[in-house]
Amino acid sequence: MTVTIDIADGLATLTLARAQANNALDAATKVAFLDAVAAAADDSSVRAVLLTAEGRNFCVGQDLAEHLIALESDPATAMNTVAEHYNPLVRALAALRVPVVSAIPGACVGAGWGLALATDIRIAGGKTSFATAFSGIALASDSGLSYSLVQRLGADRARALLLLGEKIGAQQALDWGLVHRVVDDEDVVDVAREIARALSEGPTAAYREIKSLVAASADGLDAALDRELDAQVRLGAGADHRAAVSAFVAKDKPVFIGS
Repeated sequence: MTVTIDIADGLATLTLARAQANNALDAATKVAFLDAVAAAADDSSVRAVLLTAEGRNFCVGQDLAEHLIALESDPATAMNTVAEHYNPLVRALAALRVPVVSAIPGACVGAGWGLALATDIRIAGGKTSFATAFSGIALASDSGLSYSLVQRLGADRARALLLLGEKIGAQQALDWGLVHRVVDDEDVVDVAREIARALSEGPTAAYREIKSLVAASADGLDAALDRELDAQVRLGAGADHRAAVSAFVAKDKPVFIGS
């Protein structure tokens, strides 16, 4: 299997398992990845998702050996993978209603970077590096990079990263707000899992509202205020809010049931 999924105690762990190819995305991996994300989305017991990878590198993007075969056999359909695989994958990850944490070891390139940026919290190692890489093979970008990089960095930095394809290191990614934390390389998965585990035990309904509010933030302040009002009214009537306030007053640790 090129992608594995394990669901236990509210946490779904999705693992890219093609380490021998640096987790390059061939057709089978993309299909399996989308199926795994869909399985996590459809399982009501899942309260957080951890995305990680086997081997030294997170994902080097498209499997170019497979892509060359597609170009040589039928160039008119070789780029169909964007519509069939990459766009649905990014949309599915971004649409997950629970927190998604990614553990990013080693190289994170091209579509791999686009997929990582579709997660909520990203943990990198000291040797982690990022690159767009598309211009080096005479392409523009896919997997949402033209959007996600501009959203986080502004148009100038995003344009330079896409035009030049230059690699940036973990510290620069941290300084630019592209990752949440940089840890020792051997600790990347463990730290990300610890964060994902804590989120899986947290107030799931509140997390869902937070993700929705942030996703709609571009609509402006007035719309945000109205959405926040609606969200707070919904959450204020929930069991988790009452339990958390009671626990705070009693100086106890709250136990969240996700509602």
